Amino acid sequence: MKILVDADACPVKEIIVRQAKSLGIPVTMLIDTSHVLDDGYSTVITVDKGRDSADIRLVNLIEPGDLVVTQDFGVAAMSLSRGAVALNQNGMVYGEDNMDRLLFERALGQKIRRAGGKAGKNRKRTKEDDESFARQLENMIRRTGKSEEQFNHGSDL
Repeated sequence: MKILVDADACPVKEIIVRQAKSLGIPVTMLIDTSHVLDDGYSTVITVDKGRDSADIRLVNLIEPGDLVVTQDFGVAAMSLSRGAVALNQNGMVYGEDNMDRLLFERALGQKIRRAGGKAGKNRKRTKEDDESFARQLENMIRRTGKSEEQFNHGSDL
């Protein structure tokens, strides 16, 4: 298992690194050339600034059992189809039970914006959002059945 992060606009990078580092879980952050990132732990992959270039590269790195952190519903859907689990920055777990609705809402919002309207509001991030994300990240890591011992001794098998 590794954690892949759609990191361009991700507000929880520090939480991810802190938890992953404590368990020895590898983290790969994907950014485009308009961002700079060096947290001292993650592998950082920088891609061209083209539309969806980080998303496409991230999806191509996914292996079954990986954990993907993204706020992009399309990336989440592709992650699930490749056997990964996916989580958004507020702690919402993406799954079969909510993916169709989320993709429909995304398409509807795009249609409204193309027509010149506004779709949805962006609210300010709260401490509770960070706490919810941290709890859910810990739960998802635990559910994969990967403990610190397994990560540290996995290469000995």
